[in-house]
Amino acid sequence: MNKRFSWKIIAGIVMIVLSILFYFLHFLIFRDSHHIFIYLLGDIAFVFIEVLLVTIIIHQILNEWEKQSHLKKINMVIETFFSEFGKHLLVYLSNFDEDFGEIHDMIIAHKESANIDFKKAFKSLKDYQANITIEKIDLLKLSDFLNHKRAFLVNLLQNPNLMEHETFTETLMAIFHIAEELKARDLKKLSKEDLQHTKIDIVRAYSLLIYEWLSYMKYIKKNYPYFYVFAMRTNPFDERVSKLDQINKDNII
Repeated sequence: MNKRFSWKIIAGIVMIVLSILFYFLHFLIFRDSHHIFIYLLGDIAFVFIEVLLVTIIIHQILNEWEKQSHLKKINMVIETFFSEFGKHLLVYLSNFDEDFGEIHDMIIAHKESANIDFKKAFKSLKDYQANITIEKIDLLKLSDFLNHKRAFLVNLLQNPNLMEHETFTETLMAIFHIAEELKARDLKKLSKEDLQHTKIDIVRAYSLLIYEWLSYMKYIKKNYPYFYVFAMRTNPFDERVSKLDQINKDNII
């Protein structure tokens, strides 16, 4: 039997025995069993209300507060990821996506509303198949960039706040896998099979990256509108943003 579980059983039995002992002591002193049973039944009746208040209502409120606090910490990490790394990689890879135009209009804010229609955007992503032209990507340059950010990726993967965010963790693992694949191969002598395998890895990471970026935009729109306004003003996919805010896509990596 588990020692911790055994200790709880023993403690429970001790508490019950002590309770019985004190009720018996009360009877010996006052000789009033009627009084004892009145309060005993009253206390037992209140237990159900206490369970409702403590374990259901209060516990639910605390869980919700803890969930929101945890979500805030996760999204702070995601913000750091996109600012320092993710957005640069995303924009760079989108330059080699021949079919990017199919979802382009869905992930930029429309001028009249300054909002993304997230419902339509996610629906478009669900059916979207990226078409990366792997031959045009400078894999040596990409490998150097990923290796340069290796420590950053490892630190993110070790962050305990991300353990429950499965899709973001999957995105990090997909990117880390690309870094390891590129590092292990002679990129100047890739076979057609290796090149195709690399393309599949990149497409998977790229697709996950778009989804995570859009999910993060949806989150900050709801919780931090001022961040969202800035994010849309500097949206790397929107050619209408000002030159001062436009990311230089040709030199992103």
